[in-house]
Amino acid sequence: MTFLGIDLGTSGLRALLVGEDGVPIGSTEHHYEATHPQHGWSEQDPADWITALEAAIQQMRNTYPEFSQLRGIGVAGHMHGATLLDTSGAVLRPCILWNDQRSHAEATELDATAKVRELSGNIVFPGFTAPKLKWVGKNEPDVFKATAKVLLPAAYINFYLTGDYVADMSDSAGTSWLDVSNRAWSDYLLDASNMRRDQMPRLVEGSDAAGTLRKALAQDWGLEQTVTVAGGAGDNAAAACGIGALDECQGFVSLGTSGVLLAARDGYNPAPETAVHTFCHALPGRWYQMGVMLSAADSLNWFARISGQTPSDLTTALGNHLQAPGEVRFLPYLSGERTPHNDAEIRGGFTGLSAATTREDLTRAVLEGVAYGLRDSFDALAATDAKLDKIIAIGGGSASRYWVQLISTLFGVPLQLPGSGEFGAALGAARLGMIAATGVPPERIVTSPDIQEEVYPDESLSDRFDEAYQSFRDAYQGIKAIQ
Repeated sequence: MTFLGIDLGTSGLRALLVGEDGVPIGSTEHHYEATHPQHGWSEQDPADWITALEAAIQQMRNTYPEFSQLRGIGVAGHMHGATLLDTSGAVLRPCILWNDQRSHAEATELDATAKVRELSGNIVFPGFTAPKLKWVGKNEPDVFKATAKVLLPAAYINFYLTGDYVADMSDSAGTSWLDVSNRAWSDYLLDASNMRRDQMPRLVEGSDAAGTLRKALAQDWGLEQTVTVAGGAGDNAAAACGIGALDECQGFVSLGTSGVLLAARDGYNPAPETAVHTFCHALPGRWYQMGVMLSAADSLNWFARISGQTPSDLTTALGNHLQAPGEVRFLPYLSGERTPHNDAEIRGGFTGLSAATTREDLTRAVLEGVAYGLRDSFDALAATDAKLDKIIAIGGGSASRYWVQLISTLFGVPLQLPGSGEFGAALGAARLGMIAATGVPPERIVTSPDIQEEVYPDESLSDRFDEAYQSFRDAYQGIKAIQ
């Protein structure tokens, strides 16, 4: 038997095939673009997701004979996106993505509505799904009237695979329509944004069967046996399953396009006033909390583009030995910010520049600015009594030893680097597909990776970075006043 994990990312789709022992066999990947019709807007055509999926599957069939033994599929996807369908299941408009900021006014309105934070467990951020639909209702009334179903990106892939409208709890928790404590749609929250329960997909746990692969699709893929499709997960919940973060004190920091600090929780402990997200985990009876910054490795990618370098070239030039905080400061708010500011309008910038400033100084400032932003999330999670004594570091940015030690020093805890292999959202999705298809207890499948190295805080610099972090917080208030 084999199992397939599909990771629908912002820039591309990755498919990972694993064996019944959980060991990866191989993967394929295909890319697509987002469009930005106006400032602060971010959209994708769901047809591009399907094109990428079919290309990935065909490549996998041609490369890995084990694909013919497929028994289970799990899908992970970027959260919060609004994919609007009519009564025939046709897409009405491009999907409005997680990093789209157009609905900040609608988010503020919903967030101020009585009981919304209480029931959803979260601040209503502009990137969440509910304010997007409020915006569509105001600005595209014909589309809003024709909307029969609203699907998150992963749920849209589930719809393509099974023909059924079905979503999991972890992804749905980021809509502002889910009663996160009771893991069910809330009629009160739906009504607050002029939505109805019949416009929502059916809910299942991420490790439960959502349906089976459509016969026509199975035939196209050369499969004769029944293939179970799991509920799946939002990308961060799937990554937690890939890294084995299920229980209290387990978590990870992800240096991807966005920056995420996630802590698994044994119970439901919302703290919306901290701007920490409190969501259902992909497995029953579990939740997780996370702080999110919108431009983490994306800040480094941005600086690499404008400086004509690669991100690796920039970080390699710094070496591996952590230096004291630099004189140049970078505020990493290229797309606004979530934790802890909930500020869609704030933008980034450099301060402290001089004629002597070098490219290396600017690189250090970018890495430090992102690390300070993640420290915001660390402190916000600590305020909820989440205890993270060791944190696994994942994402492309974790390849920089300098950056990892910088973050470890600011957090005051060791960061663990996994050995080579798979441990991200695609693996987590494949594990959910395996659980749904076989019924094996999750604890036997969702395990932690081997740790290759632990990076410890540089205690000789801890006080200086604490002081620099406080200056960073003050700088936010200063730039906010100017903007």
